[in-house]
Amino acid sequence: MKAVVYKGPFEVAVEDVENPTIQHPNDVIVRITSTAICGSDLHMYEGRTAAEPGITFGHENMGIVAEVGPGVTSIKEGDRVVMPFNVACGFCTNCVEGFTGYCLTVNPGFPGGAYGYVAMGPWKGGQAEYLRVPYADFNCLKLPAGTEHEKDFVLLADIFPTGYHGCELAQVRPGDSVTVYGAGPVGLMAAYSALLRGARKVFVVDRVAERLQKAQEIGAVPVNFAEGDPVEQIHDQTEGMGTDKGIDAVGYQASAGGGTDREEPATVLNALIRTVRATGMLGIPGLYVPSDPGAPDEAAKQGMLMVAVGKLFEKGLKLGTGQCNVKRYNRQLRDMIIEGRAKPSFVVSHELPLDQAPSAYDKFDKRIEGYTKVVLHP
Repeated sequence: MKAVVYKGPFEVAVEDVENPTIQHPNDVIVRITSTAICGSDLHMYEGRTAAEPGITFGHENMGIVAEVGPGVTSIKEGDRVVMPFNVACGFCTNCVEGFTGYCLTVNPGFPGGAYGYVAMGPWKGGQAEYLRVPYADFNCLKLPAGTEHEKDFVLLADIFPTGYHGCELAQVRPGDSVTVYGAGPVGLMAAYSALLRGARKVFVVDRVAERLQKAQEIGAVPVNFAEGDPVEQIHDQTEGMGTDKGIDAVGYQASAGGGTDREEPATVLNALIRTVRATGMLGIPGLYVPSDPGAPDEAAKQGMLMVAVGKLFEKGLKLGTGQCNVKRYNRQLRDMIIEGRAKPSFVVSHELPLDQAPSAYDKFDKRIEGYTKVVLHP
């Protein structure tokens, strides 16, 4: 079958790889109909992780069940399904408590597994024609038959639940004001989720015009950090108080701003501490890593960042961190899509065949030609 294979920094290729097979009675094989490129994939693509050439990328996957293992009971051949990016067993301590992003079974020695991602277990990615899904009864979310909502449903694998998770971490409530740093796909989903949860005002900080335009289109207030200190811009619009809640949808590859592309890994964390009012809450779904070979300084290479903990303490701020436990949210978000209450596909900028993945990666990484979210169709 064809699959997107990592070759080295800034290079992927669509190559022939071995077809997946049933390896355990609880497996299914899914014929992929849609698979999205994630900003997290770019960390590997850019050589900013320990990823070795040969990885099949892709953790945002949906499709049609093509083959079913003899131990699977609730999923049948022909079912249309979407899979959380978290590979999870469903029975370990963390899974039972709802922390499926930190499964203790699927990646021995490390809490959490994912499809097609470095250090997240042996699971092949789904930017391919077929995908093996383990513990299928637990990991497959059934969808209505047909092709309706295809672009919306594929976002249930990661970015829609992850954006919603950012709001959950920040405990966004009706009537809150919220600042979201980052207008990439997860940031836009966080802003959209905040509005769905009843936030009265949502600021979105970025510098990419197309992304800020999308934020404005969903009812958020765009803040361009290339035009001045975003904290001051937001304080000017909140009577100097700042917002009730703040969400970091950027992570460790944050730009220092000031007309430069220089990275400053802690800049968003420190900006949030300044932005959010005293006793407010921060949600941090943006990715941070324990090691980064491409970091701008030696401390950051070891995951050590200069964060204003004193100011965090002084203001009495609370925070929540960590990757999304997709299964906490994907069923209700699916049902909101079905009922017309949510349409996250506004973030999708391009739909392309699988063989155009190398070009799509290049353009998405460079933030050119309006590339905000790419869905590939094998």
